[in-house]
Amino acid sequence: MNKELIVRTSSDIVDFALLKDGKLIELHKDEEDNNFAVGDIFIAKIRKVVPGLNAAFVNVGYEKDAFLHYHDLGPQLPSLLKFIKRVSTGKLKDYSLKNFPFEKDLDKHGKIAEAIKSNQSLLVQVVKEPISTKGPRISSELSIAGRYIVLVPFSNRISISQKIETQEEKDRLKRLVKSITPKGFGVIIRTVAEGKKVAEIDSDLQNLLNRWTAMCKKLYKAHYPTKVLGEMNKASSILRDIFNDSFSGIVVDDEDLYSQVKDYVHSIAPKKESIVKFYKNGMPIFEKYGIERQIKTSFGRTVSMAKGAYLVIEHTEALHVIDVNSGNRSNKEKNQEDTALEVNLISASEIARQLRLRDMGGIIVVDFIDMGKAENRKALYNHLREEMKDDKAKHKILPPSKFGLVQITRQRVRPERNIKTKEVNPNAIGDEIEAPIKVVERMSQELERIYKKDYKKVTLHAHPFIAAFLTKGFPSVRSKWFFEHKKWVKVLPRDAYTYLEYHFFDKNGNKIK
Repeated sequence: MNKELIVRTSSDIVDFALLKDGKLIELHKDEEDNNFAVGDIFIAKIRKVVPGLNAAFVNVGYEKDAFLHYHDLGPQLPSLLKFIKRVSTGKLKDYSLKNFPFEKDLDKHGKIAEAIKSNQSLLVQVVKEPISTKGPRISSELSIAGRYIVLVPFSNRISISQKIETQEEKDRLKRLVKSITPKGFGVIIRTVAEGKKVAEIDSDLQNLLNRWTAMCKKLYKAHYPTKVLGEMNKASSILRDIFNDSFSGIVVDDEDLYSQVKDYVHSIAPKKESIVKFYKNGMPIFEKYGIERQIKTSFGRTVSMAKGAYLVIEHTEALHVIDVNSGNRSNKEKNQEDTALEVNLISASEIARQLRLRDMGGIIVVDFIDMGKAENRKALYNHLREEMKDDKAKHKILPPSKFGLVQITRQRVRPERNIKTKEVNPNAIGDEIEAPIKVVERMSQELERIYKKDYKKVTLHAHPFIAAFLTKGFPSVRSKWFFEHKKWVKVLPRDAYTYLEYHFFDKNGNKIK
């Protein structure tokens, strides 16, 4: 299994595509104006306490107030409030917590009005980004994530990932981490810490303690609300969470970001530094790796799969519904049961991919094809669980019901990826859209103006249909341009373009306006 991370940059957006054996399995976007990413920590003011919800609304600077439930306050809230008050007034300048007297833990069955009050200042962390009409979901139980461990202030617990299977390794890591963790901090040991030496984990711990100290320094006379600790850039956070030995390539098309990624990979896995590559081909990076085409075929209401089967994905306010269809596969196997099992297994793999790709969260109901045999239903359930085990989002899968439905819940922490795959029909009656031949005429006029400005090499990017129209046959439109201008135009098909969209580029890859 080979994994590749392809990174595409534009002026204010960075796109990350994760490929597994060449197939797109995750798509992330990092936008400059996203100030409320999961993991960001704010010093904020409580705006309103609502006893009926046992929750509070907190002003973190978003247009809608953030939601803070009593259960998200954390047992160490009294200690945190005391710490914030002393640091923000300048009375406490030692942020290590080793001499800080802890308060009694909060009662987990208490009332929010007894714990916090309106206009009180509080450190909060984003646990769910703003989605639809809702503001961010926040918690005052803080944690700072590193490569091998997660640092938890105001705690003394050492927890360990359940995915580390051997008890000997769990005991070794617990002893190791306990010996280096300073007083006043708890630690969660991540799966990637398995087999790591004390020096690597201690280096990670020191980095997290430095981030904690830098955050605390910002609290003195801080304005409200203020972001005091941001998540690391998206490239580093993705690599921190998913990078492992199965990665065979990381390709970046921006020189500055390439240097950052290379430095980060060098710090976490020096032997893998050579897999980071800078992409400088003339063809756009997502076209080169076939990602644009996969995006077009993977998003939308209908998703085609191998052997003629397909999925229909519908979204409602309450849940997502996925219907499995055998398509033209119905007569391939000996009997209906075998056909149903084969289609269901193919669909389970694609559904696991779709959930990660679209970042679908909440309740998902899947209507698989009915199967009569209990062992086949069990095989389907086990296969779906196996396919979803690499999914980082918390999820739970229930066995097939009597109706053949499988219910899945999946953690929702950010808005679902929704990519438009339909275009306006150029041939629709009454629509004021130019015919392709008109567009080709306009291209010819633009090309004449471009060559008058003495451009040497010109590349035309166009939709695959238009590109084929320009290059096929003899004499083709492109050969006519050659005879007229004595210069050859390179035509590049672009899956990402709408039907009648096109752009000319010079030899340096800059758009000619």
